[in-house]
Amino acid sequence: MTPGASFPAAPEWDRRRRSVVRDALGVGVATGAYGLSFGAIGVAGGLSVAQTCATSVLMFTGASQFALVGVLAAGGGAPAAAVTAVLLGARNALYGLRLSSLLELTGLRKVVGAQMVIDETTAMCIGHEDSVRARRLAFWATGLAVFTLWNLATLVGALAGTALGDPQTYGLDAAVPAAFLALLWPRLDTPRARWVAVGAAGVALALTPVVPAGLPVMAAAGVAVLAGLTWRDAAT
Repeated sequence: MTPGASFPAAPEWDRRRRSVVRDALGVGVATGAYGLSFGAIGVAGGLSVAQTCATSVLMFTGASQFALVGVLAAGGGAPAAAVTAVLLGARNALYGLRLSSLLELTGLRKVVGAQMVIDETTAMCIGHEDSVRARRLAFWATGLAVFTLWNLATLVGALAGTALGDPQTYGLDAAVPAAFLALLWPRLDTPRARWVAVGAAGVALALTPVVPAGLPVMAAAGVAVLAGLTWRDAAT
């Protein structure tokens, strides 16, 4: 390679870097705005401001956080809420397996990176598979943007929800299931997914009058797991 042969790549990388960072910030702003809803819903579901913020810092996975609050708001115990949240967050472990080979992180970076494995960082990273440098930048820029703005928005939403007073006065107690439905709805994009959702909802509705709060949600999740295993076996 002749001296200076790598120079033409520099402007190209600068343009790509700006593009990646811009996209990451856009994802962070959009996701952070949704954090306002979680903050308000968290306190509406019975958590304190500190507890609501702690879930965003420590769990940092929106669907699981909404599930946790939803079970608690319905009167379920902490074990049922935790199991439901873990079931929904299990997909992040699969993301981690995929990203491990793409990012090749080691040491402390691997530990911190594990906390950043969410839908958004996975999508951004995989979108730049052609370049190790770009996919690492996409992962970290998106992760830091979403983490920062999600947690700030959670705090603002929780403080605002506390200032409103009794959530039932404004109908905020209904916001938890509504938000969870909003998360679920875009994923019902195939007939199979819709049939699984109908079956899970039917099981949950049937069990609600006869079992403790939180168990119907776990049973509904079991329907989805069983359906997935059944269809996978049928396909092999």
